[in-house]
Amino acid sequence: MDPIYLDYNGTTPVDPAVVEAMLPYLREHFGNPSSQSVFGRRARAGLEQARQQVADLIGAQPDEIYFTSGATEANNWVVLGLHTHTVTSTIEHPSILKACARLGDKVQLVGVDSHGILDPESLCERSMKLLSVMHSNNEIGTIQNLPALGEMARRAGALFHSDAAQSLGKVDVSVASLGVDLLTIAGHKLYAPKGIGALYVRRGVNLPAYIVGAGQERGARSGTENVAYAVALGAACALAQGRWQQDGARMADLRDQLQARLQQDLGDRVRLNGHPQQRLPNTLSVNFVGVTGAELLGQCPHLAASTGPACHDGVVRLSHVLAALGLEPEIGRGAVRLTLGRHTTANEIEQTAAMLVAAYQGLATGPGLQR
Repeated sequence: MDPIYLDYNGTTPVDPAVVEAMLPYLREHFGNPSSQSVFGRRARAGLEQARQQVADLIGAQPDEIYFTSGATEANNWVVLGLHTHTVTSTIEHPSILKACARLGDKVQLVGVDSHGILDPESLCERSMKLLSVMHSNNEIGTIQNLPALGEMARRAGALFHSDAAQSLGKVDVSVASLGVDLLTIAGHKLYAPKGIGALYVRRGVNLPAYIVGAGQERGARSGTENVAYAVALGAACALAQGRWQQDGARMADLRDQLQARLQQDLGDRVRLNGHPQQRLPNTLSVNFVGVTGAELLGQCPHLAASTGPACHDGVVRLSHVLAALGLEPEIGRGAVRLTLGRHTTANEIEQTAAMLVAAYQGLATGPGLQR
């Protein structure tokens, strides 16, 4: 059988329309966008069109968009560039948590509930100059109440940043309605290539330059711009703007079908991670009780998915996200993340369910499924 890809939260394939948009900037429009020659002006025009396309998707102005090498750089830029008293959650991406670790005692980590939700009231009376909370979690799909969190940041006189790498193209991401001052974007989660991203910086926010040099990106982020990849990100944003609602609805239907099929065949031996409603439409994170996620996927060589726990020296350790939910290790070790995308079909969902059920039934032993 053909392999089935259900790891879209890991990375997405580059959409053919995105490839077509970027090719001219790898071939004929190869000039340096800082050059005043005709070659440079053509490259600059492509770069600025892409900036507009990114801005349009999130309801921003083009001069609020800065191109980066990806979401990790954007997140590092915010945390280390501001280098101030920061509050963040325990389930953030490592590019936030590890950057925050460099701030020492300027950081406060705030826990989440068993669904991965950060309670805005938990921020009351906290001293902060920056609040950084991801819009949606890459592992369990839980979506945070950013407007309420942003209100708490404003009460504290703090800037509000969100990593929206996983959200863009799946749910509505409007900087105005979310109430953010800074927003992180990743190209390779949006059917653009790896190695390109962007940071939205609201007008009036003073974010110090993180990479210095010849002063590209209006002096905020030096280094000759990756024009072809920026054009690709712009094209991906334009494509998403016209279809994210229908894509999201279709993926949610397929995700729910997959979850229903697994629970129909395996009952309470399959347990959901994350919020049952307040989650990304494409994300299904479940625990298969009595086995490990790695064992299960090892029996499904035609399925590309990911696990929550990691195995080191024969010991299964939960990811920091699952641990933050308070998940019992004997349950969480069976975590598998199945993430759908634009190209996922109903037939693939049916095949995936059948593969996982068969693999589980082959691995599980004993009346209590104890290994």
